[in-house]
Amino acid sequence: MNDRPIGVFDSGLGGLTVVQALQEQLPNETVIYFGDTARVPYGTKSSETVLTFAEQDCSFLLRFDPKLVIVACNTASALALDYLREKMPVPVLGVVEPGAAEAVRRCQGRGIAVLATEATVASNAYAKAIAALAPNIPVAQQRCPSLVALIEEGRTWDDPIMTMLVAEYLEGVKDLDPAVVVLGCTHYPLVAKAVVKQMPRATVVDSAGATALAARDLLVREGALSDSPAPGRLRCYVSDNPQRFREVGGRFLNKPIRDVTSVTPEQFFRERLLEAAGAVA
Repeated sequence: MNDRPIGVFDSGLGGLTVVQALQEQLPNETVIYFGDTARVPYGTKSSETVLTFAEQDCSFLLRFDPKLVIVACNTASALALDYLREKMPVPVLGVVEPGAAEAVRRCQGRGIAVLATEATVASNAYAKAIAALAPNIPVAQQRCPSLVALIEEGRTWDDPIMTMLVAEYLEGVKDLDPAVVVLGCTHYPLVAKAVVKQMPRATVVDSAGATALAARDLLVREGALSDSPAPGRLRCYVSDNPQRFREVGGRFLNKPIRDVTSVTPEQFFRERLLEAAGAVA
């Protein structure tokens, strides 16, 4: 039996879509979630800043002795995953590679459009991951800089501003006539219906379900699945405004969120550095 939790972090609420998929695939696993709501969004930050934030977030989760950490943020996965895998003492799983693999599986050799944050598009992470699997498939990437902030505000897919923005962003990929549209940010499943409305012939893919399956496969290989008969718990930590997280986050999980604690990951990260310095001294 391995009842250590799975750690999950995101820039804000979006990673809860991954948590929902984990609860469906691995209902007996306890999940510790950290949403960096004080510093959302990551998609407009520099690569250096995203790497720093991701290391702090991951280091915070280590205090709970997780058996696996999932970077449930496409921007952080694109920019910091390799670094975290080198630095962290536990397996670290991102969301880009599972999402890209699912898109390739479902595109039938036709084009793939990727909607993502500015930083994720600039990194070419999805284009590279898709090319590694299927180099001849055309890929179009579209920056969607305003969606995360609007989703964090609690706006729904049919909000007039949201539908206008989604339509505007999709104009950038319509020439490709994609078979698949990848929601390259874990916030974006909440606007999936708006994407379907604009591009009804395309298959919409998000990375949450594929990431949960990848997590299950990893835990099976490691012999680390929980055999507890009891349902796993969800404990959430945020860096700002836990009440708003409860109110809006319920939309991501389709059920109320009760266990939410406000923390400052920067402070914990500094404490870890001081402890390390003391150990060296």
